[in-house]
Amino acid sequence: MAEPSTTPVPATDTGHTLRGSIGIAGIVFLVVAAAAPLTAIGGALPVMLAISNGPGVPLAYVVVAVVLLLFSVGYATMSHHVVDAGAFYAYVTRGLGPATGLGAAGLALLTYTAIQAGIYGLAATTLQGLITHYGGPSIPWWVLAGVLLLVVAPLGYRSIDLGARVLGVMLVLEMSVLAVLAVTILVKGGPEGYSPGSFSPAGFFHGAPGIAIMFAVASFIGFEATAIYGEEARSPRRTIPAATYTAVLLIGVFYAVCSWTMVIAYGPSKVEAAAGGDTAGLVFSAAARYLGTAYADIMNILLLTSLFAALLAFHNAIARYHYALGRQGVGPEALARTHHRHGSPHIGSLTQSASAAVILAVFVVAGSDPVLNLFTWMSGLATVSILALMVLTGAAIIVFFARNRVDDRLWHTRVAPALGLAGIVVVTVLVLANFTTLISGSVTLAIVLLALVVLFFAGGLVVARVTRGSRRENQLSG
Repeated sequence: MAEPSTTPVPATDTGHTLRGSIGIAGIVFLVVAAAAPLTAIGGALPVMLAISNGPGVPLAYVVVAVVLLLFSVGYATMSHHVVDAGAFYAYVTRGLGPATGLGAAGLALLTYTAIQAGIYGLAATTLQGLITHYGGPSIPWWVLAGVLLLVVAPLGYRSIDLGARVLGVMLVLEMSVLAVLAVTILVKGGPEGYSPGSFSPAGFFHGAPGIAIMFAVASFIGFEATAIYGEEARSPRRTIPAATYTAVLLIGVFYAVCSWTMVIAYGPSKVEAAAGGDTAGLVFSAAARYLGTAYADIMNILLLTSLFAALLAFHNAIARYHYALGRQGVGPEALARTHHRHGSPHIGSLTQSASAAVILAVFVVAGSDPVLNLFTWMSGLATVSILALMVLTGAAIIVFFARNRVDDRLWHTRVAPALGLAGIVVVTVLVLANFTTLISGSVTLAIVLLALVVLFFAGGLVVARVTRGSRRENQLSG
């Protein structure tokens, strides 16, 4: 018996229906903006080069991209049958049941809330550095974080089409400066040639490839958004699969090439030492050497816009999760309301802004460092949480197609999803084995953060039990 497509609310219920006309390019912008290319290359890449497998880092991005492409086959195929702003939550619910689905929703909210809070810390610190660099006063980071929040909030409140246009402009700028730098390095060459060994097995297994894989996975957080925006997309059955494959390929290839050019710029035998000696400035120093100091200054400014784009992208994702949970009777009904003019989940957006302010306030009161504590801890927590969520989603996709004969393509519904799930499990094991390195903390801190992941999943199971009746009524009325 064919499984019907998910249509959570009637299309005529405009007070509870998301509206938008976003296309493939717009969704790709939202996904890649969340990946924050300039932040990943300018901030995370030097750390990867210094403490993982050095010149073998480029292949780590390729490996993770292949795993995610395999995962995306089943994910995109399932999008033909489930279109819901809850994305991973909705998929797990359809495959593994409502209780496990709400556990997944807990992990999703933890993932995106944590990573966005961490980025607020890094973005505020970056803005603070730019202001003082150009002769301005030293403004406390938390004041600047508040300013950024006040800019993100109204953009997230309005239509997703506006957000996609803003992110599109920012993304084109940051990827353009990185592309120009990469091409320039390829044209001019490096001190030791073109380092083909970066894509060889020997280069990959040099040093600690597990750490490289761990950081590479963190660079893809947010690619779930291809399904999150399905209800606001034109022709979701076509748009979501195309956007998913495009986003994963674009991120994987772009990061692999950019990281390879950094190896070329410094030389495979010296890049680890160079990264270790100047983690914060490695990429910007290469830009100054190949294209001049003015170009490096432009990249520093665009680093801030890269972080802002990621803030907005994650804000939008969390707002839609709030909306999906409200619509299913899990959260307050108000969360399921959409703006009469913008068609956006405006209550969910306001809720997200308030929760971000609370989290920032907690770190401020605790006197925490915005980068060493807020950004590092939260990004590490988000990485583990999203991997746990992907393991659940991968299993749900396999179970869904095994139970519902809606697609008889073996590769799309059995083989690729199984391979993708196996790859995600291996990556998760590697991340857990190197988790203290990812958070730059102690074993005790690692245990506390991992306990949070378990707590949020368990919390979802408890909520599922408590709200069982209201969810059943909501489904019958919808």
